[in-house]
Amino acid sequence: MRVTISPSKCTQTKRGQQPMPAVGFNQRWSMDFVSDQLANGRRIRVLNVLDDFSRRCLAAEVDSSLPGLRVCRVLDRLVSHHGKPETLLVDNGPEFTGKALDEWAYQRGVRIDFIAPGKPTQNPYVESFNGKLRDECLNEHWFTSLADARRILAAWRLDYNTVRPHSSLQNLTPEQFAQQQRQNASLHQKPLLPIGP
Repeated sequence: MRVTISPSKCTQTKRGQQPMPAVGFNQRWSMDFVSDQLANGRRIRVLNVLDDFSRRCLAAEVDSSLPGLRVCRVLDRLVSHHGKPETLLVDNGPEFTGKALDEWAYQRGVRIDFIAPGKPTQNPYVESFNGKLRDECLNEHWFTSLADARRILAAWRLDYNTVRPHSSLQNLTPEQFAQQQRQNASLHQKPLLPIGP
């Protein structure tokens, strides 16, 4: 894993390790891209951002191009709504290794952990999510336009977060789990921890 300390200064940490489970909101957000195409053959990309603790999909941003600056704008939008993450867990794609995200993280005091090249299992939560998205949404729909893809993915994301129970969250939806954790925190009770990806 590579950890961002300051712009253009990255250090190496232990490779091959699975991340420790997140024990609170915004402790770690996992990010990754999934690619697909429209009916006319035009390529689209989906930037998925997950809170590893609650398993909530914070964003499924769809566009034909999502460069590093656009990733930063998505993160700014998420931070304004959810607060900032302590850590971002990402692969070594150019959108994540470029100057834009490095500077964004440095200016906000956010750590970036990079998985080892070719080791997607080191980012298990977003990879599991990507598989579900691919099987249940992308492979099931023929998107006629970018707007159509955005609409369908937004509906799928809402269902994922609010309707579908997750066994790793004691059969609660991510939103129910998040609500329960907020209630427990207000009552100063010990948080329930999710199990597995």
